[in-house]
Amino acid sequence: VQLQASGGGLVQAGGSLKLSCSASGTIFTINVMGWYRQAPGKQRELVALISVGGTTNYADSVKGRFTISRDNAKNTVYLQMNDLDPEDTAMYVCVASRLSWRQPDYWGKETLVTVSS
Repeated sequence: VQLQASGGGLVQAGGSLKLSCSASGTIFTINVMGWYRQAPGKQRELVALISVGGTTNYADSVKGRFTISRDNAKNTVYLQMNDLDPEDTAMYVCVASRLSWRQPDYWGKETLVTVSS
């Protein structure tokens, strides 16, 4: 499985960005897709995950601001990020799992999101 992400960039605080991630390869094995992030000097953390059936899981820090969605026909997952804060500045990475919600099986390349104050 290969994961190709896009949509990172620079935005002012309070603004919005949308990340996309498309999966290719043996995609029929994939159940969960989503995003992790790692800010400078911090540990990597879960942002949001979504199952093929639409069940979601969000980090508390992004609930109410970020929305994860998925187009199974396009094998693509989206992360709509609203009301961005400088604390959201991080390298975001798309992930995919065959079964586990806790440990991704596949990791895409990172994309940088920078939120200026």
